[in-house]
Amino acid sequence: MCGIVGISAETNVAAEIYDSLLMLQHRGQDAAGMVVCDKEDQLNSRKSMGYVRDVFEQKHMDNLIGNYGIGHVRYPTAGGSGSEFAQPMYVNSPYGISLAHNGNLTNAKQLSAELFHAEMRHLKTDSDSEVLLNIFAHELAKQKEIYPSAEHIFKAVSKTHFRCDGAYAVLALITGHGILAFRDNNAIRPLSIGIRNGKTREEYIISSEDALFTSMGFEKLRDIEPGEAIFIDKKGKLHSQQCSEEPIKRPCIFEYVYFARPDSKIDEVSVYKARMRMGSKLAEQIKKTKPDHDIDVVIPIPDSSTTAAHELAVGLGIPYREGFVKNRYIGRTFIMPYQEERKKSVRRKLNILDLEFQGKNVLLVDDSIVRGTTSKKIIEMARASGAKKVYFASAAPPIKYQNLYGIDMPSTSELIASNKTNDEVAKEIDADWLIYQTLDDLIDTVQVGNPEINEFETSIFTGKYITPLVENYLEDLENSRKDELKLQREKSKANG
Repeated sequence: MCGIVGISAETNVAAEIYDSLLMLQHRGQDAAGMVVCDKEDQLNSRKSMGYVRDVFEQKHMDNLIGNYGIGHVRYPTAGGSGSEFAQPMYVNSPYGISLAHNGNLTNAKQLSAELFHAEMRHLKTDSDSEVLLNIFAHELAKQKEIYPSAEHIFKAVSKTHFRCDGAYAVLALITGHGILAFRDNNAIRPLSIGIRNGKTREEYIISSEDALFTSMGFEKLRDIEPGEAIFIDKKGKLHSQQCSEEPIKRPCIFEYVYFARPDSKIDEVSVYKARMRMGSKLAEQIKKTKPDHDIDVVIPIPDSSTTAAHELAVGLGIPYREGFVKNRYIGRTFIMPYQEERKKSVRRKLNILDLEFQGKNVLLVDDSIVRGTTSKKIIEMARASGAKKVYFASAAPPIKYQNLYGIDMPSTSELIASNKTNDEVAKEIDADWLIYQTLDDLIDTVQVGNPEINEFETSIFTGKYITPLVENYLEDLENSRKDELKLQREKSKANG
């Protein structure tokens, strides 16, 4: 999962891109980058490993001069984790194109071979983002235009859609021409556009999430449609076109469960309200399956489960308490790359308030259970603090399958629910009982916010993938995502 943002304005945009990336930091903690273009068609860029605040020092910001630009925060889902994978990525021909990408191409290896053998383009990394950049660049070069119009750019996007499978929300800066944004024909990954009035022209922002629009004076215009492309030329004029033959909106439902900020709307669905409904649905399920429950208190595991936990407590008519104090300077454990880092991080990230646990039957609420590492450690902490019984509720259904579309889920063998019943998972994490959200209820909680969405991307729960898969892709991905093999690759790289 990554976060992307682009701004086109009358004046220098670097400071606002920086502020935007801070507000998207939850979507990627591995690397950050920015490229801007000034009125003389000069590119200025900065990217490196680390948090936004560490990558961009004042000396860097002083050199980032330009009135349109794009930014990126990265969490690695495909490719490695070195500085060469930081985005935006750049290719010189044609025009000079910088690209920032959120998602994952499922046919990247096949496309990489085509680029090398048939199109004579050499790639520096195994990143699917570099593949996507070069596919688009090749298709744009085929238009053979010195001064490409929006029509030429949209033709290149159409060809890119035809060749690329998977999920991709893309921002590209075409040097001297403007900013391009497009979304895959299923709209799996989010992308929204906002607008504000400048002194002489309208100014635009495009971002993975719209929560950051208001703070910078932008009003949300709309979500970018599946398969649609938007081009904002260097003069600030907006052009848009549907570039896919078969667009259908099927957003990733896990955005609403975990990744997105609660103050965002994705495809017109309030993440906050969706999470409220998740809690209400869980309360209804507990009433049906555990009518004689002895829960004394509901406690969320912060932060993404707090909204659901509050509504669950309201639905059950029992107290809601915050029993954990979160250290907000520790990263999200779900997106930490290795198991040992996740184990160590849980205890550093959360301090426990013993008085909320002593002598009580506690229902802990989390957004989901992935490996079970965090859940087991937190239950252990609750028992050590004096809880009589510890129950556990997940706002998401059991996660049983790999994600192919931009979320770095573990290999299937490392997912705790992949080959266990709910009771077996409860035993594994040491919960007295465990309740999961049903998939039908989860879909309903989101669909209520926008009934026009008829389908969601739910493959991590069902194993049903909505895009074509090349031969052996799942097997290769399974091997690449095992922590043991990741560590071996990193050690090999470190040893040269």
